Amino acid sequence: MNSNKFTRKKTNSRGVVIMEMVQNLIRNLSAAEKLQFYSYHTKPVLNFQALFTDGSSNYMNPVEPKTGDEVTVRFRTARENAEHVFLCVNGEKKEMQIASKTERFDFYESSFFMGTEIADYYFEIHSGDTCCYFNKKGPARDLEPFFNYKVTPGFSTPDWAKGAIFYQIYVDRFANGDTSNDVLNREYIYINQPSKKIDDWYRYPEEMDVRNFYGGDLQGVLDHLDYLKGLGVDVIYLNPIFVSPSNHKYDIQDYDYIDPHYGKIVVDEGNTLPDWENNNMNASKYISRVTDKRNLEASNEFFIHFVEEVHKKGMRVILDGVFNHCGSFNKWMDAERIYENQYGYEKGAFVDANSPYRHFFKFYNQNAWPYNDDYDGWWGHKTLPKLNYEESRQLYDYILNVGRKWVSPPYNADGWRLDVAADLGQSEDFNHQFWRDFRTAVKEANPEAIILAEHYEDAGSWLMGDQWDTIMNYSAFMEPVTWFLTGMEKHSDERRGDLLGNTQAFVDAMVYHMSRFQYPSLMVSMNELSNHDHSRFLTRTNQTVGRTASMGAEAASQNVNKGIMRTAVMIQMTWPGAPTLYYGDEAGLCGWTDPDNRRTYPWGREDQNLIQYHRDIIAIHKDEEALMKGSLKYLYGGFKVIGYGRFTDTEKMVVLINSGFDEARVKVSVWEVGVTDDEEMVEVIMSNEEGYTMEKKVHPVTSGVLDITLPRVSAILLKAVEIEK
Repeated sequence: MNSNKFTRKKTNSRGVVIMEMVQNLIRNLSAAEKLQFYSYHTKPVLNFQALFTDGSSNYMNPVEPKTGDEVTVRFRTARENAEHVFLCVNGEKKEMQIASKTERFDFYESSFFMGTEIADYYFEIHSGDTCCYFNKKGPARDLEPFFNYKVTPGFSTPDWAKGAIFYQIYVDRFANGDTSNDVLNREYIYINQPSKKIDDWYRYPEEMDVRNFYGGDLQGVLDHLDYLKGLGVDVIYLNPIFVSPSNHKYDIQDYDYIDPHYGKIVVDEGNTLPDWENNNMNASKYISRVTDKRNLEASNEFFIHFVEEVHKKGMRVILDGVFNHCGSFNKWMDAERIYENQYGYEKGAFVDANSPYRHFFKFYNQNAWPYNDDYDGWWGHKTLPKLNYEESRQLYDYILNVGRKWVSPPYNADGWRLDVAADLGQSEDFNHQFWRDFRTAVKEANPEAIILAEHYEDAGSWLMGDQWDTIMNYSAFMEPVTWFLTGMEKHSDERRGDLLGNTQAFVDAMVYHMSRFQYPSLMVSMNELSNHDHSRFLTRTNQTVGRTASMGAEAASQNVNKGIMRTAVMIQMTWPGAPTLYYGDEAGLCGWTDPDNRRTYPWGREDQNLIQYHRDIIAIHKDEEALMKGSLKYLYGGFKVIGYGRFTDTEKMVVLINSGFDEARVKVSVWEVGVTDDEEMVEVIMSNEEGYTMEKKVHPVTSGVLDITLPRVSAILLKAVEIEK
């Protein structure tokens, strides 16, 4: 969120001095006067607002080129405004030619042949004594190569995921469709306390919630597929569903099987632990449920059925891959000794120095067997043994095979979300190599599978086309949107008044972090407002620092602002990428950060108006080509107010956001997205504090400028429509 990333260097060249003088003179002109000045000034003055290109299919063809392809690139200037435009690719400079014109713009084109290496390109524009460069940062007098466009030959992401609506489900908290597989009280011991079945579906999570279970399962998801389809969901992203003792299941016990507590328990033998017993070796019911191959195979068969049913509805399924670490219950480690005496299982590395899995983990004390607990845990957590890929090719190949298995027949999942993916391995070089091999394995098994990773900050080195397809988009979506609209940190742990409504900080952060994506990655980036690791966005709208321990669960729902929530959803559904809903957000669910963000879906207590808003704006997102694949351009900025356009050659849409508690009159240069004098702007949807409307209100455009008053706490989506004559 550092606006200083865009501080420009000083220079004494004559062209720059003239450019600065002219820009200072016209800065105080109205938008209409600026346009008139640019259009009719007798000597060319470079119109920086008109300069535009991006990596989308509107300005690059093909947008996902292969080696040997001829790539045509377009660049836009104001009409008869530039004298020369150059395309600079990998150090070679080529003058572009005007290929087409409109009333306001010239469109230049040039081509290059895609080689075997990444193409790095930018543009150089000359007009009179002025020279500027253009890359992802926009027009600048000094070239900053960091922001150059990059294209990797052969890099493509699945078309089905571009602009798709993802829906994240934390399975235990979504819906209980099969009570026979519920985790029972004292079924086993986890982190020194017994498992607990929660009978009150609406009860708030406890502070230490990891061993509490509400009974949600895959059958519960199946039971609500029509709801998800009606909402407009394209992709269901499931938090981990493999065998695991926790409700979050990021401590995998067995990568080869779906947890029978989420699937099917067909053999239910043994007993729960008596009050005086705390040894999981005697947790006979749990051992039966999760080690008996009849339960495991039945659960895998149920998952096959689950995916088939989701696919029949026209939706897809992606799984959560936790490959940096596993769990202390894992059959390879067996620190709880539940596999030690079970038929068909090898001795775990904790149990026996001669275990075939010994080198799957790093043990510090080589003389502590049997029952060696001196092993490397992720961030020191013994419940999360870190996997030791560098010292075990067997483990390396095993996990590659897991990656293949679940995206292949008969399971046919549609991809992976990778947990803490940048942490895997002991070095960055090794990490990159593993993910290159993982990509090869998964894409060979299912070329249409998506690979997206959990990652914070700069993921550029993983998004070069040879590793991940994309990421959970924190830096270039969740965080800037949250700071701008709420002034809150994503855990609700901090409030920053200097970032609340700070348009420049918002734009700078977006430009900087979006520049790290190649276009195929950007269009499938997981744009979330909430998820299982952070506070619910609706709770952030109360601008209160807190957690359950300090504030109590009830406070998470107090003083929230659904108008701000709708405004955030408006941005989410009109921004490049794949909008991702966290289950229950659409129904008004609140919650502090983990574990309070993992409340159950409020069946029977939903905010139906908020759900309908999501249905309507999702439908708009999917119906409008400009929102699915259009270019993005910033148009207006003020305190708590921002305007931007999404557009193609034939469709122009504008989004105006006012998150303040006063009306805001704005004059927006909609000509920058191609709106002509023969068009007017029609409201498609407008939300405010009270609700929303889809009334088709018409706004005239004068000399390319939209003059409009935005209600307090409002978000408006407008579309250019030709004026009837």
